[in-house]
Amino acid sequence: MRVDYRKVFPSALKAMYGLEAAVHESTLEPDLLELVKVRASQLNGCGYCLDMHTKDAEAMGVEAQRLHVVLAWKEAPFYSERERAALAWCEALTLLPESAAPDDVFEEVEHNFSPEEVVALTLAIVAINGWNRLAVGLRSPVGSYVRPAAVQANT
Repeated sequence: MRVDYRKVFPSALKAMYGLEAAVHESTLEPDLLELVKVRASQLNGCGYCLDMHTKDAEAMGVEAQRLHVVLAWKEAPFYSERERAALAWCEALTLLPESAAPDDVFEEVEHNFSPEEVVALTLAIVAINGWNRLAVGLRSPVGSYVRPAAVQANT
């Protein structure tokens, strides 16, 4: 790791966790959020976050097939309309310079989510992109993530 951001700047980490907590207080489904986190992490090439969010998604019961195929969600039949809208919005915001957040993608989000959920989903995407940049830029060690519940079970 280039810099251990958790130790060096704990107030920034606290702010990031605050954003995560606000998103998780919304009515967005936890499995939908994990799919979005996995997809953004794929787009950003963040191995640390992919490791983390696939482990977390599996622990909450997301089917392995849905995790393995999220890279090709557009052609897969097992994502709901709501999940498809969220994944499209995730791609649009993660690839913002190329996409410019198109109106048709936003209209699908608006059709499938309440206004509060639109903001929560957008903030979830902002957060995972921030985490990806910390983990890739500062080289968080890929494969080192241990789920907090798993840690507690082993102590």
